[in-house]
Amino acid sequence: MVKKILTVAGSDAGGGAGIQADLKTFEEYGTFGLSTITSILTVSPKTKTPFIYPIPIEIVEKQLETAFSGGPLDALKIGLLGSLPVIDLLEASIKKVNQPHIVLDPVMAVKTNKDVLQPELVEAMIKKLIPLADIITPNLVETSILANMSVIETEDDMKLAAQKIVNLGAKSVIIKGGARLKGDSATDLFYDGKQFLFIHEDKLETNTNHGAGCSFAAAITAGMAKGLSTESSVKLAKHYVTSAIKHGIYLNDFTGYVWHGAFREATDRMIIGDEYK
Repeated sequence: MVKKILTVAGSDAGGGAGIQADLKTFEEYGTFGLSTITSILTVSPKTKTPFIYPIPIEIVEKQLETAFSGGPLDALKIGLLGSLPVIDLLEASIKKVNQPHIVLDPVMAVKTNKDVLQPELVEAMIKKLIPLADIITPNLVETSILANMSVIETEDDMKLAAQKIVNLGAKSVIIKGGARLKGDSATDLFYDGKQFLFIHEDKLETNTNHGAGCSFAAAITAGMAKGLSTESSVKLAKHYVTSAIKHGIYLNDFTGYVWHGAFREATDRMIIGDEYK
């Protein structure tokens, strides 16, 4: 039976991140994606400035009612929420249907904008959503906010931050160090309260990384929906998103997106051979 996954997030008009990245990833994993859109993100081609347009809360509520009309789904991925009412609504919806396999990507800013969510939204996320999550997937900026650490520069810093985040109530965390850490490796850290697992990939000299965080979290969600353990889901997602970045595409001269079909294409070629292409 095809697994069904809901993503609650913002819509990226460029098609590379947010809801679009999630749905493409779910499809690549052979699962069926549903969506609840919380906002719409656009980027001005003249100023490269991002704009976020919230969806009215009553429409968000109707979307969630539709998504959960058949009961709990096989997994849920949470992305950009943007307001206290949306956080409250989502918490209530999750508890009402007893939704399993929850992945929280604590989106606090878009890549082209250094502003983060207001402190009260961060506090609401910590109080109401993190305790419901099977895994939380912050980047280094989000990690520093959640762990209340001003500097995260080493693997030891990442380990301390991971412990602090799990202590907030999450069952596990994957800190996306990526290319921000010094050295030649893009390093992530998985921690489930018992073991630390560092995952390394060579850094890629490319700007086609827009949507990488969303796609990584979505891939973890799809893996869990299909019965993989959280750890195995994380490992597979790392391969998936690395391939997506490596074979990314450009929308324009300043935005490079990950290519969600890259991992499948590489796998298909290995299975059936280039002579059938």
